[in-house]
Amino acid sequence: MKVTKSLLLLISTILLLAGTFVVPVEAAVQASKKKQSYVLIVVDDLGYMDVGAYNPKTFYETPNIDALARSGMKFTDGYAANPVCSPTRFGIQTGRYPSRKDATNFFSGRRGGFFKSAPLHDRMDHEEVTMAEALKQQGYATFFAGKWHLGPEEFWPESQGYEVNRGGITRGGPYGGKRYFSPYGNPRLKDGPEGEHLPDRLATETCQFIEKNKDQPFLAVLAFYSVHTPLIGRPDLVAKYKKKAASISGPEFGEEEMVFPRNKGPRKVRILQKHAVYAAMVEAMDLAVGKVLKKLTDLGLEDEVVVCFTSDNGGLSTSEGSPTSNLPLRGGKGWLYEGGIRENFIVRWPGVTKPGSVSAHPVMSTDFFPTFVHSAGGKVAGAGPIDGVNLMPLLKGGKSLDRKNLYWHYPHYSNQGGFPGAAVRTGNWKLIERFEDGRVHLFDLSKDIGERNDLAAGNPERVNSMRKDLHTWYREVDAKFLQAKSADGPQPWRPSTD
Repeated sequence: MKVTKSLLLLISTILLLAGTFVVPVEAAVQASKKKQSYVLIVVDDLGYMDVGAYNPKTFYETPNIDALARSGMKFTDGYAANPVCSPTRFGIQTGRYPSRKDATNFFSGRRGGFFKSAPLHDRMDHEEVTMAEALKQQGYATFFAGKWHLGPEEFWPESQGYEVNRGGITRGGPYGGKRYFSPYGNPRLKDGPEGEHLPDRLATETCQFIEKNKDQPFLAVLAFYSVHTPLIGRPDLVAKYKKKAASISGPEFGEEEMVFPRNKGPRKVRILQKHAVYAAMVEAMDLAVGKVLKKLTDLGLEDEVVVCFTSDNGGLSTSEGSPTSNLPLRGGKGWLYEGGIRENFIVRWPGVTKPGSVSAHPVMSTDFFPTFVHSAGGKVAGAGPIDGVNLMPLLKGGKSLDRKNLYWHYPHYSNQGGFPGAAVRTGNWKLIERFEDGRVHLFDLSKDIGERNDLAAGNPERVNSMRKDLHTWYREVDAKFLQAKSADGPQPWRPSTD
């Protein structure tokens, strides 16, 4: 039987009048309080070093995100589940490693190289249990805005537990209409006034949903298309950053290893932040974040709603205009180096996270699902094993989680130049295994965040131990690998089966 606040008060009054001591009503009322609501903000292609909270010397201005970090917990070692978008988004929605379903590349990415890439499953199947579906079972209203990129139309958000979908379609970028300005040419987002800016519009849609559902528990996922290509910014902000960039001098590009295509010399990587258009896109996104945060404050929900902020992969530093630098991190989007997978990862949880707190414990985007669902009292279960873990012990100030390793698996040739491979992080140690030939690299991230000092040769026992864990994990998730182009041609490396 459902016990209402009024009934509790009536019962208490009767018992008190009878001379009987009762447990304070406040405790019972607290137990019946509405469940925690969540706002999850995911920025597309945002680099770790693009935000002031993580890089005080950044060229870009992000005051609203910085303020969010000061009001909650900042994770210095937060990771995407994959170095590109679709797999990480799969991991966010399901709490599962994308390798379990061969969802290991962006869902239109079938590029080959010296070998054929591994098979790619290019949709999030309906059998997968999303965070929206799990929370709906607990009475939550659910909302999605922005980039989806998890399959064709029959797999869009409205078929995956989201009651409202504003802009989530197959495409991985704003490629219709006038791109980042209305008209959008998006079948799930009505055109606004001529020239309306997409990030602001997505924030407005999110604010409207929050206001409509302020009196019930809700999940609002705001997945910006920003700062994905095409590189288009608000003219006023572009002008601002062109003026700012004029005072910055020095080399803008350096050399990174060349993997794809082969035999063309080193790939260029941006080493200096001064791209005015990209900076304008970052600031516009930050302003949109600020709009949502202000709405929570105006509605009196600032102390009630959990707000999380992250990205889906590293910053775009080695291709497609290379608009940002991830230094001191190596590589970027599409790479297994830290520049491709280490992310902004911020959680503001009223009454739980200490404002301005920092955690250096490694966490991953797969962890949002179990954290949200467990806190809401739901069943943390999906179509198979859940790989993410509940972050509450860390959010409360703890120092550890019940998890030994984090894993990444990217058996593809990246259009950003990254190599096919996998990685495992154990404590501060990170091992990378290349799939073309089986070479391994070992880095101590506590001393070498830029991954320049390969320690594999001097640490054979550690390499063997971490490699054993990685190969065991391959078998657990049924990981797929590179394929030969012909039976009589060169054959790619395969992991051990023992």
